[in-house]
Amino acid sequence: MPENKIILGSEEWCSFPEIGIPAIKARVDSGAKTSALHAINIAPFVKDDINWVKFDINPIQNNLKTVIHCEALLIDKRIVKSSSGFREQRYVIQTNINIGNETWSIEMTLTNRDSMGFRMLLGREAMSGRILVDPEQKYLLGQPTTENLKELYVNSFENKVGLRIGLLASNPELYSNKRIMEAGEMRGHQMEFLNIKECYMKLDADTPEIHYRGGRILDKFDAIIPRIRPSITFYGCALTRQFEALKVYCLNSAAAITQSRDKLYSLQLLLNHGVDIPTTGFANSPLDTDDLIKMVGGSPLIVKLLEGTQGKGVVLAETKKAAESVINAFKSLNANILVQEFIKEANGKDLRLFVIDGKVVASIQREAVAGEFRANIHLGGTASIIKPTSEEKRIAIKAAKAMDLKVAGVDIIRSTKGPLLLEVNSSPGLEGIEGATNKDIAGEMIKAIEKNFKWK
Repeated sequence: MPENKIILGSEEWCSFPEIGIPAIKARVDSGAKTSALHAINIAPFVKDDINWVKFDINPIQNNLKTVIHCEALLIDKRIVKSSSGFREQRYVIQTNINIGNETWSIEMTLTNRDSMGFRMLLGREAMSGRILVDPEQKYLLGQPTTENLKELYVNSFENKVGLRIGLLASNPELYSNKRIMEAGEMRGHQMEFLNIKECYMKLDADTPEIHYRGGRILDKFDAIIPRIRPSITFYGCALTRQFEALKVYCLNSAAAITQSRDKLYSLQLLLNHGVDIPTTGFANSPLDTDDLIKMVGGSPLIVKLLEGTQGKGVVLAETKKAAESVINAFKSLNANILVQEFIKEANGKDLRLFVIDGKVVASIQREAVAGEFRANIHLGGTASIIKPTSEEKRIAIKAAKAMDLKVAGVDIIRSTKGPLLLEVNSSPGLEGIEGATNKDIAGEMIKAIEKNFKWK
């Protein structure tokens, strides 16, 4: 009967006593079927021949210093489509939830909810038969004060002093940048976002400097993480070189970023290191168009702008006539282009292997939307977990090493000739791969810096 049900607002506080979470704010959403709990560093394990999963959680929004280490029985793995459209495999746990004076068992999926407004989503399966929702109300069962939370989490507040790390980038609201900042703070480091366009430098043999808006001198940084968008590669790399001159550790060097952005040179460099790529042609004159097309096996073929990124400036020419038209159109604009064989058997799929410090830390398969051959997430492609072969891992690691990149997104395509390397990205995005794999990639980047400093 309705009178026996709990009435909740659209936001409420609850707790999970079995896994040690005394208070967490939840979004009460009857439009969502399943419940989801924020979790990072998710790792399954076996205890007494039973499957368990361990994970960490920052239970208080915008507080990354409070960390709870949890363990729970693992009851399932499911493919879930998130609100952002990503299909991801999630671990499912079952535990008791406490709301008000009531306690009952619910199932929850574990996922990284850093980009969401709430650490907990309470779905309708967990509410069925027990709860009524008044969406116009909030905190009908009360909410803890800041002091209450400090008391509840007194043993979970970490106050260690770490490294001073700057994130050199353009947009502080970008998912990848927010995650790197949060990951560094969570591991106890002092993080600062440095907007590339607000930095300027003094070139001097005795006292080289980098200044920031208002004239502040940027000194005493231990490390810099360059995240340079292609449109400002020249200036971003100049700043990175200046930090290197100041003996600041840069996670990717200016030289490595510069050569990775030159698609032609990077392909030549990769071939010199024994990494296979699709047959590729490059020419400077439209008069060479016919032989250029023959060189890569004829149509269909791919035409790429050297300065393109995220799938932009990449065209599939399905016929010889179309190929001639596209090539000559680009040439008339004095654009540098590559012509590349089309790997039909890939069927709109490629692999993104994320390499950090010489190891593949995560892998996804990206699949293009219907009617599209480019699998980029920014173009509507979907991401799913995939286990790369040992050969694909070897190629990814070899490619990152050839480019001298500590952090790299390596794109590989599967062909009848075996795996072929498409591209190496020096500032790979984190949203697609973290969303699909539930892995803390940003944290792995911070760990790579810690390793350099032997910081624990």
